[in-house]
Amino acid sequence: MAFAWKAAGLTNPKERYNRYLAVAARVVRRSLKEQPRLQAERRGEMELRFAKWENGKQGENKSLADSNAAAMAEGAGQGQQ
Repeated sequence: MAFAWKAAGLTNPKERYNRYLAVAARVVRRSLKEQPRLQAERRGEMELRFAKWENGKQGENKSLADSNAAAMAEGAGQGQQ
């Protein structure tokens, strides 16, 4: 039996399981009634930042939420082609 995240087409090693979890969490939050949904959405907000290191030097700090949203939009655009 295949894992659900593999069955959903999330096969790129960089995005597999974390993206699946993000999508699943969003689906669950959207299915809740209004008050619990608002509380769950606040818990789901991210304030994390990351930087890519190359040749021993730190790159630009980027927002994880912004990068994740951009990757999701890029993935959605590729799915329409």
